[in-house]
Amino acid sequence: MVLVQNYSLAVFLCFVAMICWGSWQNTQNLIGKSWRFELFYWDYSIGILLFALIMAFTFGSLGTQGRSFIPDLAQADPKSLLWAAIGGFIWNIGTLLLVASISVAGMSVAFPIGGGIGWTLGILINYLGKPEGNPFFLFGGTAVIIIAILFSMQSYRKLAAHQKKPSFKGIALALLAGLCIAFFYRFVAASLASDFSPADDGKISSYTAVVLFSIGALLSTIIVNPLFMAKPVQGEPVKMAQWLKGKPRAHMFGLLGGAIWCLGNSVSFMSVGAASPAISYGLSNAAPVIAALWGIFVWKEFRGAPKLTGILLALMFLFYLIGLVLIVYSRFA
Repeated sequence: MVLVQNYSLAVFLCFVAMICWGSWQNTQNLIGKSWRFELFYWDYSIGILLFALIMAFTFGSLGTQGRSFIPDLAQADPKSLLWAAIGGFIWNIGTLLLVASISVAGMSVAFPIGGGIGWTLGILINYLGKPEGNPFFLFGGTAVIIIAILFSMQSYRKLAAHQKKPSFKGIALALLAGLCIAFFYRFVAASLASDFSPADDGKISSYTAVVLFSIGALLSTIIVNPLFMAKPVQGEPVKMAQWLKGKPRAHMFGLLGGAIWCLGNSVSFMSVGAASPAISYGLSNAAPVIAALWGIFVWKEFRGAPKLTGILLALMFLFYLIGLVLIVYSRFA
């Protein structure tokens, strides 16, 4: 399998993960508002699993280092497989809750609360699990990016000032989403071989872990998404027949969205050995700011916004860059 053992390459792949995790939602926007998130999520979950299998049978089976996918799966300790699947199950519930929160409270509340809690708490959890990197620079960078997220939140609030105050339901959904998202990475990291080689018998490679993660995510979609369809947080109930009658274009974009997210997931876990779980998670999960970039420059969400909004966005990007530099440097300090 293809291994990542160089820190610089690991950091680059974390940035790729960050871009993927901040970009997949564009596929839902391309479909249009008529295709509800509950319907989109079926294709999205399937796309994640399909891309995980593609990665496992290509990058996860090429080369002479480590174990290829099938032998790695055969030697795996059931506990390691279970940890990876649990990580996917928990993450998927969190993401469903986050998307539901967005539909109720909007991006200005859901992403800063859900994404912010999941991201910052996740760094702490992963650092406690494997304390690598200078904590002063790691958590200092985390604090700086929190400030960037707060600027992002304030800019969205300025734009959406005319809207009604978000309901408690939306805020509660975002809080629950953040708690679920914060824990998933640690579960998967616990299943990984420390050096991605046969040295850790029973542990699994990142490619195998991502496949089990994706199976867990699809399983939680099968269990949880019907509840969202029957008891939607907003709008009328959705039936499975509507998904079956969906246009090929809608299904294609859903699968593509899952593939984009899974690419980010794959390269992020590929980087864990060289960058440590806390650093890999910290860099990869700065996705809310990437999502803001798409909203500003592609979807024109800030068209006609007050002048102060531009200043807030500029400060957001400045603090974001400072925070990323501190997190990257924490490995060397």
